[in-house]
Amino acid sequence: MKAVLVPIIVCAMITRLSAQTAPESTGALALDLLKKAVPAGENAVISPYSIQSALVMAYAGAAGVTEGQMKKTLHYGPGAVDSFSSLRSEIAPPRDGELEIADRLFGQDGYPFHPEFLSLLKSKFSAPLEVVNFEKDPPAAARLINAWVEKQTRKRIKDLVPESALDRLTRLVLVNAIYLKAQWAQAFDPVLTKPGTFHLAGGKTTLVPMMSRAGRMGHLRGKGFTAVSLPYLGGDLEFAVILPDAELPPLEASLKPEDLSSLCEMPSSEVSLSLPKFRIEPPLLKLGDVLSALGMPSAFDKPRGSADFSGIAPRKPDDYLYISEVFHKAFVEVDEKGTEAAAATAVVMMRAMMAPSNEPLKVVVDRPFLFAINHIPSKTCLFLGRVANPAGAGDMDGGGGKETR
Repeated sequence: MKAVLVPIIVCAMITRLSAQTAPESTGALALDLLKKAVPAGENAVISPYSIQSALVMAYAGAAGVTEGQMKKTLHYGPGAVDSFSSLRSEIAPPRDGELEIADRLFGQDGYPFHPEFLSLLKSKFSAPLEVVNFEKDPPAAARLINAWVEKQTRKRIKDLVPESALDRLTRLVLVNAIYLKAQWAQAFDPVLTKPGTFHLAGGKTTLVPMMSRAGRMGHLRGKGFTAVSLPYLGGDLEFAVILPDAELPPLEASLKPEDLSSLCEMPSSEVSLSLPKFRIEPPLLKLGDVLSALGMPSAFDKPRGSADFSGIAPRKPDDYLYISEVFHKAFVEVDEKGTEAAAATAVVMMRAMMAPSNEPLKVVVDRPFLFAINHIPSKTCLFLGRVANPAGAGDMDGGGGKETR
């Protein structure tokens, strides 16, 4: 019988990069997933950092072909576990605002997890084991996990793990949750927020509440895009807008991980910015098939019998762990005061059978764009998203939402 390992993961484009640090791995996977996991033209937000944080915990117990495939697909370099552990320590709570990261393991009571594995995750990721009984009551275990995630994300992420995703063969769920609430270093004046025209794909337009602000901001002209960054109070976090020069092809198809890194070191310029308010709360993402197609099918026991997580628990021909699914859910809201964002990822394991000018640069974000929330000191992409239609991203005050031709 196979045992299922379920990781929860929250923030991808395939690159040829191999050995990378944790921030570089996070940016590369972010682009892979944004390209593959959400159809082009739809609003999207993921936390590549959350997703990697959950997956690296499973990777810590992988061996053989499974370890090799995960390393390549997730863009891990040597010492990936230590690199992500160091990154977790570096991303400290900001001086102003909130940034909280939590990890936890939910494991079957009595299952022979290697003590060395449990000790490693507890010391490296502050991820203790919480004993549950999947065999007796899988729905109760799902409710317990979801309640923990909801608490860590201030009730922004609910029902991360569907009750139907767990059964009596579930043995381990690895979970990461991240919550961020930060104010702009310089807020937008609500009086200046006016309805503005946003150009949708296909030639349609819609009215959205458009915020306006002028002053010194990070500014970068990249290949095919213009980027502007807005710092949050404290200086360690920033919000970056990535505005494509043209509607097609999709911007994420041409972006590279180094482009995401460059957003953390943009030179300052005088900019006049118009940016729509938006709120995005996409449905639950199931990343199993995407990750498998990207190059790590063995982790999902494809072909049958190939999964090797013998570093987590003893592997026997009729009793071994594999990943049954990876669930991810994220939320982001941007307004005149700042940003609130949250995400969670769960990896479920079963028992198997991302030059100054005299005149202000005018940047009007009036067409589909990408955004990133970055931790500047480490150059890590915490959240990456796509805004295809601000009016369709959630209920917002201060603007219309009526589509026109």
